[in-house]
Amino acid sequence: MILFDTHGHLADSAFDPDRAQVLQRLQASGVACAMVVADPCESIPNEEAVRALVTERHDLYGAIGVHPQNASGYSDAVETVLRRYLAMPEFICLGEIGLDYHYDDAPSRDVQQRVFLRQLALAKELRLPAELHIRDAHGDATALLRELFRNNALPQCIMHCYTGSWESAQGYLDMGMYISLSGSVTFKNAPKLKEIARKLPADRILIETDCPYLAPVPLRGSRNEPSYVAHTAACIAEIRGESPEAFAQQTFENALRVFGLPAPGAHCDC
Repeated sequence: MILFDTHGHLADSAFDPDRAQVLQRLQASGVACAMVVADPCESIPNEEAVRALVTERHDLYGAIGVHPQNASGYSDAVETVLRRYLAMPEFICLGEIGLDYHYDDAPSRDVQQRVFLRQLALAKELRLPAELHIRDAHGDATALLRELFRNNALPQCIMHCYTGSWESAQGYLDMGMYISLSGSVTFKNAPKLKEIARKLPADRILIETDCPYLAPVPLRGSRNEPSYVAHTAACIAEIRGESPEAFAQQTFENALRVFGLPAPGAHCDC
């Protein structure tokens, strides 16, 4: 089985005690490639830690962007940082970016939308895909994205850790987006996600861990890590009536396509 964990936070302090062992398990579990996410506006900026990881290993790639919860920190100087890292060959995606209306203490909706649009424009300019974090904001997100799509100003987008409705998913698919599912799809109380997993077109589905969060069943409640994406793949394959190996191969090929990566054998040591 060959797997691509398309979104995770391996530079998170949760991995400080045993990161080397986590990376060994990643390789042993069939995870041929994994995306590691950086955010220069985190309370403790982590872009250098991510850079060290993705330049040291051939099975890791970097994404960098300002999360909507950190949108108040966005500035011209921050955009310069994003540009510097996205010019490096190991950084192949802008993200995670988007809208998050879940928390009362989050930046205002106007600020989030302004920063979201600015980063989408940057992704379009740099011809890079963008990983989107949309939480409790699918109405506004769809409206903004549709306007860009109509004007041919929308970059290739991935709905990361998707938890919206099938109706919203159809709208995103109509705009050419990919939908990435996390360990949440394995939870017993997730019938909506199981429906989406069953209905998604084979060539638009991706899988991720979003580690260290959202560990899949049967490891729910523990710290998540890239090797656990195999459980998510097996669950979705069963929902879709496919073999785990075939589903893993399909999602791996989808990831190579959306990230503009060559077939196995180049930077990704698969």
